[in-house]
Amino acid sequence: MKGMKTNKSFSKRLKVTKNGKIIARKAGFNHFNAKQSRTSQLSGRKGQNFVIKNKPRSHLLPFS
Repeated sequence: MKGMKTNKSFSKRLKVTKNGKIIARKAGFNHFNAKQSRTSQLSGRKGQNFVIKNKPRSHLLPFS
């Protein structure tokens, strides 16, 4: 059976919550975090609300 596929590279960067919200990690927190203050280090761990319209979302994440 052929059908739509989930874009795996895109879906690994996002998390879909129970209510359907999409959360992405903040950019710029890969390395060189030792120079940052502890509060800014921990703020990078929090997710950020990711806004995407329904049409591109259904193409990239069809089964969520």
